[in-house]
Amino acid sequence: MLITHDTRCALAAIVDLLNTAPEGESPGAPDSLTDLAALEDFVRRNDVSDVGALSVGDLAAVRAVRARFAQVFAADDDHAAAAQLNALVASAGTTPQLTDHDGYDWHVHYFAPGASVADHLAADGGMALAFIVVAGERERLRRCEAPDCRHAFVDLSRNRSRRYCDSRTCGNRLHVAAYRARRREAAG
Repeated sequence: MLITHDTRCALAAIVDLLNTAPEGESPGAPDSLTDLAALEDFVRRNDVSDVGALSVGDLAAVRAVRARFAQVFAADDDHAAAAQLNALVASAGTTPQLTDHDGYDWHVHYFAPGASVADHLAADGGMALAFIVVAGERERLRRCEAPDCRHAFVDLSRNRSRRYCDSRTCGNRLHVAAYRARRREAAG
């Protein structure tokens, strides 16, 4: 599956945004997108371009977009995901434009010039997810299978076999726990 640089960046931003929500973190973890400083950090961390000064209104709007992305990840089938994405992208007022800013080759921005950060995320992120659905790859949109983690991730492995958000943390922790349980059982 060919995924362009800008689509990968949009997918990474969606995953990062989803993982700021309580269901995206360890059960019972607080929301980590609660104030303007957290939103500014998110924007900086994900190199969200063409975003002016952020406001409390932007924070509320981004949190609403986050909830809509969560619905796409939780959709039961492609039709439900497509309906969610169509509504999300339409609400953002997409205006596709070719651009080659910041040293990147030509790519498409789907948000209108001067769009809010929420519309920016909805348009670019919605289109990135739409490409995944169009390619018949919606099953790549996953939540970590570790029982104490519900982080979102996009499985870009060749064989679509990734089960954990991070194999070094969640995956390794579960493998070690299973190994220790087998050792206890064999010793007992």
